[in-house]
Amino acid sequence: MRIHQSMTVVAVTAVVALIGVGCGSSSSTVSPTVSATPTATPGAPTLANVASAGSLQLLMDKYIGPPFITATGDEYQNQSAGSVGLAEEIAAGALTPNVFVPIGSAPMALVEPAFTTWAVQFAASPLVVAYNPNGPYASQLKKIAAGKTPISDLFTLMATPDFKLGRTDPATDSQGQGFVMMVQLAEQYLGVSATTASAVLGGSDASSQIFSETALEPTLQAGELDAASAYLPQAVQLGLPYVALPDQINFGDPADASIYEGASMTLSTGKVVHGSLLDLEASVLGTTSNPATPAATAFVEFLLSSSTRDLLKKLGYTLLPPTLLGNAAAAPQGIRNLTTSS
Repeated sequence: MRIHQSMTVVAVTAVVALIGVGCGSSSSTVSPTVSATPTATPGAPTLANVASAGSLQLLMDKYIGPPFITATGDEYQNQSAGSVGLAEEIAAGALTPNVFVPIGSAPMALVEPAFTTWAVQFAASPLVVAYNPNGPYASQLKKIAAGKTPISDLFTLMATPDFKLGRTDPATDSQGQGFVMMVQLAEQYLGVSATTASAVLGGSDASSQIFSETALEPTLQAGELDAASAYLPQAVQLGLPYVALPDQINFGDPADASIYEGASMTLSTGKVVHGSLLDLEASVLGTTSNPATPAATAFVEFLLSSSTRDLLKKLGYTLLPPTLLGNAAAAPQGIRNLTTSS
C-alpha cells in the first residue's frame, strides 16, 4: 500500500533567492497525458501546506508556489528538508502538512497508512556530481563531464585526500542514501575498487562530508567544496556545472530499477535500506481529526498539470507517466483523472 501525509510551514513570500535556470540536459521524457492548469477552486481560499524534499525547495517556492496561487486563488506554504527526516516527523505528529512531496518511495512508506493510502508518481530526479567551476579540480572535472577522460576517473579524483566532497546525511535524506549506493554500484559497473569507493565516502572521517540537503549546494556555490552530490534538476536550476552519471548508477532511469534494487546500505541505526528509483511522488495527507483542505488536492492537481510538466522537463526532471500507487480508489477524482490509472 502506498500512502503519504502532509507537513510544512514556509511562507509563500519566502521565495528562495537562488540562481535561475542554468545549462544542462534532461533525460528523455514521456508525453504528458494531463489536462491544462486547474482553475480557481470553488469557495473561500484554503491552504496547501506542503512538505517537500530539500532539493525541491527552489522548485516549490519559486516555480510552483506562486503560479499555483495565481491559478487557484488558494494559499501556499512549504517546508523543505531531507525526505526521510520529514516523513519521520510527520509520522510522529511533529509536522502536520496536508501535501507531501518527497523523493523516493521509502519516505512515503513511512507515513502510510496513517496519513494516506495512495500516492502519485510523476517524475524522476537522476543523481549527478556538481562541481565548483573555480576549484583546483575544475579542469579535470570538466574533461570528465565532456567525456574526454573516463567516468571512472571521477571516483579516483573524489578519492584524492585533499578533495573536498559534500553529500547529504543518509539517515535523513534519500539523496544521501542514493549517493552511497551509487558509489557502491560504481564498483560493479565501472570497475571502481573497494578502496577507492571507501575513500570517496570519506573513510573514517565520513562525517566531514555531511551537510543538510538545503545547505549542500549553497556551500558548493560559496566555493567551500570541490564537488557535491546533487540531483540533475538542482544543477540545472542553480546553473552548476556537473558530471552526468551512467544510467546504471544514477538512480534516475526506470529501465534500470532492478539494478538499483540490488544496492543496499546499513544506516547508523542498524536499519538496512535498499536502492530504488529516485522518483518524485505526491500525496494529500489528512486524518479524521485533521482533514485535508481543498487546496491540498488542488496543489497535487497543479503538479500533474500540463503546464507544470512542461516546466519540470525544462528544469531537468525525467517525466514519468503520472501513475497512482497504492489504493488508487482513495485518491480524489480530480487527481485520478490526471493519471494513467484513471
